[in-house]
Amino acid sequence: MYAIIKTGGKQHKVSPGDVVAIEKINGNKGESVVFDDVLMVADNGNIKVGTPLVEGARVVAEVLAQAKAAKIFVFRMKRRKGYHKKTGHRQKITNIKIKEISF
Repeated sequence: MYAIIKTGGKQHKVSPGDVVAIEKINGNKGESVVFDDVLMVADNGNIKVGTPLVEGARVVAEVLAQAKAAKIFVFRMKRRKGYHKKTGHRQKITNIKIKEISF
């Protein structure tokens, strides 16, 4: 059984027991979160695709940690002008463990 959920402007394929890193959501370590934006659910060949969401489907997950992703470096340069600028960014993420998928 797996589902495709939408969170943080991205889509994630999840199954019960998966640990997934998503964009930061509110919640402390150990709390449960419910995702109602389920785009598709598949269970032993029985596939339900939403238009755009599957009615009554939900995914329950547990927050494992609030963390930061790896640092991304951005380097800008204009040749022959002596201009260069280096900046970095670390996205805040939430690690979750999928508990159950229901529909």
